[in-house]
Amino acid sequence: MNGDSVDVTWADARTANQQNWDDRVPLHQVAYGLEAFDDPTHLSDVVRDDIPVLERFLPHRSLSGLDLCHLQCHIGTDTISLARAGAHVTGVDFSAPALAAAADLARRTGTTATWVQTDVLDARSLVSGDFDVVYTSIGTICWLDDLDRWAEQISGLLREGGTFFIRDGHPALYALDENAPGPTIRYPYFGDGHAQQWDDASTYAGEGTVAHARTYEWPHPLCEILGALLRSGLRLVHFDEGRTLPWRFSPRMVEVPGGYAWPEAERDLVPTTYTIVARKDRA
Repeated sequence: MNGDSVDVTWADARTANQQNWDDRVPLHQVAYGLEAFDDPTHLSDVVRDDIPVLERFLPHRSLSGLDLCHLQCHIGTDTISLARAGAHVTGVDFSAPALAAAADLARRTGTTATWVQTDVLDARSLVSGDFDVVYTSIGTICWLDDLDRWAEQISGLLREGGTFFIRDGHPALYALDENAPGPTIRYPYFGDGHAQQWDDASTYAGEGTVAHARTYEWPHPLCEILGALLRSGLRLVHFDEGRTLPWRFSPRMVEVPGGYAWPEAERDLVPTTYTIVARKDRA
C-alpha cells in the first residue's frame, strides 16, 4: 500500500529513487516548458518566489556576484534562474541524465554554470570551493534519510557569514491523505527512521509514466529539520509558513496566483510550505 512504513537500506532506497528520477528527466524536459528560457529574462516560478525572500538576508540585498551552490538541482531550471539573478552557480544532483539536461539547457541559453554529480549527503567531499549561498527548494529533503548529515554538508559548503535557504513542502501537509474529501491525517508526521514506500508511475509534472515506479521517502518534522541545521552550527535568521504550492499535492487543490492551494474555506487549516533562512556565523 502506498505510504506504508518499510525496512529498506539507504543504498537500496537511493538506487530505486535514482532510477525513478532518471526516468523523469525526458518527461520534465517537456513539462517544464524549457523553451521559455530562450527569453533571457525568464525565471522559473520557484525562483521568482524565492528570490525576494532570500535577497533580504544577503549583503547588498542581491545575489549579484555571489557564489551559490544549488543542492538537488534536477534539470537546472532553478539553477539557471539563479544565475540570471546574478549568482555564480554550481548545481548538484545525483542523476546523470538530469545534469546532462541541465548542462544542455545552460549551453542553449548561454548560461555559465558548474554541474556536479553526487549525492547531496556527500556534497562537501565532491564539490569544490566555498559558497556565499547554499540553496535548495521544493521537494528535496523527503528523499533523504539522515538530516544531520545533510546539514553538515550545508555548513561545510558555506563560507563564514554565508546563507542557507530552503523552501519545501510542509511536513504537516505530507501527513495528510491527498485523496480524502477533506483534510484528514493519514501518514506519520514524526519519522521513526523507516522509509515510506510509494509505487506511482506518474510524476508531479506533465504527462507520461516512468519505468521505475517505486520510490522511498522519509517524513521529517519541523523539529528535526530545524534541529539538524542548528546542530550543524547554523543560526536561524528567518522562518515562515505558506499557503500555496508550486505543484498540485491533492486533486482537491485549486489553482491560485503562484501555484495551488486548498479550497478557500480550508486554506487556513494547514500550511503547505515552510521557508527557513539560516546563517553560518563568522568565528
